[in-house]
Amino acid sequence: MSNKGLKYDDGKLLMSLVKPEFIEGVAEVLTYGANKYAPNSWQNVEDGKRRYTDALLRHLNQYLKGEEKDDESGLEHLKHIATNIMFLQHLDDNNSNPDKCNCNNKDIYNKFHIKF
Repeated sequence: MSNKGLKYDDGKLLMSLVKPEFIEGVAEVLTYGANKYAPNSWQNVEDGKRRYTDALLRHLNQYLKGEEKDDESGLEHLKHIATNIMFLQHLDDNNSNPDKCNCNNKDIYNKFHIKF
């Protein structure tokens, strides 16, 4: 008789594939925001989808222009981009901010191949 333990992980997420540094980067941005505003206040921002999409695109634009770090926070633009994606996913998943992205400037979105 075997004393081997059993654990069934089939179909479960392989969380070990996510780099801890990625999670830490998002936490750095969230901590910066919590100190500047209040913890989790991002969840209640009016017109959140549009505003977080705008913020994501501003950080992406600066990154594409070769700027590594945000002037205000001193954190990498990619960390801000990841955090804004988390915000948008949260709003979509929880339908807590159902406003549609008001994408008036199609040229900007086309530049980044973003379609709404």
